[in-house]
Amino acid sequence: MTFRYDFAPTPFGDALAVFSHEGIVRFDLSESDDPSVPWLLEGVSRQLRAIPEHDPGAADELTELLDRYFDGEPVRFDEHVRLDWRLADGFALTALQTICTIDWGETMSYGEVAVLAGHPGAARAVGTACRLTPFSIIVPVHRVVRSDGSIGQYGAHPERKRFLLDLEAG
Repeated sequence: MTFRYDFAPTPFGDALAVFSHEGIVRFDLSESDDPSVPWLLEGVSRQLRAIPEHDPGAADELTELLDRYFDGEPVRFDEHVRLDWRLADGFALTALQTICTIDWGETMSYGEVAVLAGHPGAARAVGTACRLTPFSIIVPVHRVVRSDGSIGQYGAHPERKRFLLDLEAG
């Protein structure tokens, strides 16, 4: 299997987009000022057991969707790009697919997602699925909040989660 990658601009910096012939495999927001450094590919290469090849332009369609999204248009990414779920399995996969159903501008608690995903009481597992999602922004894990209504974390960047929630609140 051949994997390819490109970068897509976001307000948080360039994000790494990795694709297979089945769709997008991973979309990662960089933690670095220079997202082109090779270490970004190390983790996904280990997971895929293959080194993706650079394919400039591979993320063009996704970039257009992201532009619309960040302009305030309620884009549902999974209706426009195919998601290759190979990096998620078990309950994490079910939880992430459930999260895809949360509408623009809406939120759900970790516990509510667990119930909808068929595992009441698995709120912590939903949190883990959100933290480990292979699809930052594309799967709207930012729409999952704590039961008390506070936003919780978003990796190490709760300010990004707040930005995305505020964007969708319009």
